[in-house]
Amino acid sequence: MGGFAIGGAAARVRPAFPPEAHLSGTAADMNAACPLDPVTLAVLKGRLEQIADEMDATLYRSAFNPIIAEARDACHGLYHAGSGDTLVQGTKGLPIFVGAMSFAVRSVIAKVAREGGLGPGDTFLFNDPYDGGTHLNDFRLVRPVFRGGRLFCWIASVGHWLDIGGNVPGNYNAAAIESFQEGVRVPPVKLIAAGRMNRDIVDILACNSRVPQSNWGDLNGQLNALDLGERRLAELLDEYGDERIAAALGALTDRAEALMREQIAALPDGSYRFDDWLDNDGVRDEPLSVALDLTVAGDRMTLDFSRSSPPCAGPLNISYATTVAACYVALKHAFPEVPANAGVLRPIRFVVPETTLLGARAPRPVAGYTETILRLIGVILGALGKAVPERATAGPFGTINALSLSGQRPDGTRWLMFSFFGGGLGGNPESDGLHHANNPISTATIPPAEILEAANPVMFTQWALRPDSAGPGMHRGGVGAIYEIEALAPGATEVALLGERGRFPPFGVNGGGPAAMTRFAWQTDTGWASPPMASKVVGVTIRQGRRVRLETPGGGGFGDPRARPRERVARDLRLGYVSAEAARRDYGVDVA
Repeated sequence: MGGFAIGGAAARVRPAFPPEAHLSGTAADMNAACPLDPVTLAVLKGRLEQIADEMDATLYRSAFNPIIAEARDACHGLYHAGSGDTLVQGTKGLPIFVGAMSFAVRSVIAKVAREGGLGPGDTFLFNDPYDGGTHLNDFRLVRPVFRGGRLFCWIASVGHWLDIGGNVPGNYNAAAIESFQEGVRVPPVKLIAAGRMNRDIVDILACNSRVPQSNWGDLNGQLNALDLGERRLAELLDEYGDERIAAALGALTDRAEALMREQIAALPDGSYRFDDWLDNDGVRDEPLSVALDLTVAGDRMTLDFSRSSPPCAGPLNISYATTVAACYVALKHAFPEVPANAGVLRPIRFVVPETTLLGARAPRPVAGYTETILRLIGVILGALGKAVPERATAGPFGTINALSLSGQRPDGTRWLMFSFFGGGLGGNPESDGLHHANNPISTATIPPAEILEAANPVMFTQWALRPDSAGPGMHRGGVGAIYEIEALAPGATEVALLGERGRFPPFGVNGGGPAAMTRFAWQTDTGWASPPMASKVVGVTIRQGRRVRLETPGGGGFGDPRARPRERVARDLRLGYVSAEAARRDYGVDVA
């Protein structure tokens, strides 16, 4: 098994973006009328990306919720007026949202086509995970940008709201068997019409959240980000002209397609299989397969997931849009020099049967989509690693370990601490894996302990690197982490975890070893307890002074551990990354 690094009748079989939606013809026409030299195109690319970056920064600075404000679980971009294709993304937004948002914008386009009534000053809101979404916490705002009475493009914002109802605070319900147990599902609705907000919608959302003030702050942050993006785009259009900017957008998309085709053509033709597994779905204690058959033929690639497990009872399902978005992220990791827009996916054909957990429809639960897309990204990189073994990289820790602690304050108000956590990345042909890093789905940062403690009655009693968690190798994996959290609230604190890698460790490559697996436990009156499902649990309560402990995986190792230089093993031992026992067992080094 390996990864990759550079630096069914019911199946949906189609390219991610239909040919009729492509900008190439329009771009050619526009470029003929408004020729763009390379320098001007590069300048406009930077200016357009800066608009999305400013939108990101506006939300990060104004959101109430640490998952947006600190962890940056959000994204902004510009999207094609007719197709919804991604035109521009910022450099800071969550990559998985970039791919999914094009489907979200298409949902709004379809709604307008059915119902009409689109005008300046309108803004649509929704969180439907089956209609361009991911899971219920991720709220999307989509707004048209008009120029001279004509629709020029769409701008959009997405951010992870802290709580939107459901059985489990924070909405990561590992025991959910339908979406109704995960929270409130909102279809595309017009939140703002001609500049006037529909407060009824806001009131409904507030009544269905444990932390309505947090959601209200995040909503206003997203609206402010859209306002700023609309102003900045108008300034750019006024400066360069609508036709020239449209030509630049088309040219950038066509360039991404051309570069992606070059990268695929450089791979050896053939079919490559790669499988990985999820621990279970939180309801049935049975492993789930995420299986890929990747085919390279010239400058085109097919990603066929037909062999994957069927839709599951628990919340590890994902929608077609989420599957395509995860593929986008994986391909961007593999080919980082390709510009980030819809052109990346034009040469890609997807086979995603609805008979698999990767093409789920309502009301299949999807709260744990993050775990499934991490495995999906891994199998794409694994299959590419088989195509080009010299670029193989070992598996990363591959789970966000979504942990929530919640309860009531003495005054009756609710509190909710939700966070995701880091782990080790895989060893690669050039170096060891990173320690305590973020997952491949994100550029997000792990919220600081100080922020989480300031907002909630909890105390981190340990936040440390986890010894012996890295996969051994000539280039070892990065190490994971240990987090121990004490409940300070006088009443009961409810605990829920939706994680992974509790039974299937991150893999090594080229003779490297697997990493350690997730371990989770909580204190009881009789000692420490662990979840029967290994990485998932709901319905646990701890009292004041009790702790929970999460130990995250490291990354897999690259190459034969016995080939690792002795002095590097000695350094790892000195820094506490490996124990003396592991140094002898895995590396054959006895350091006195």
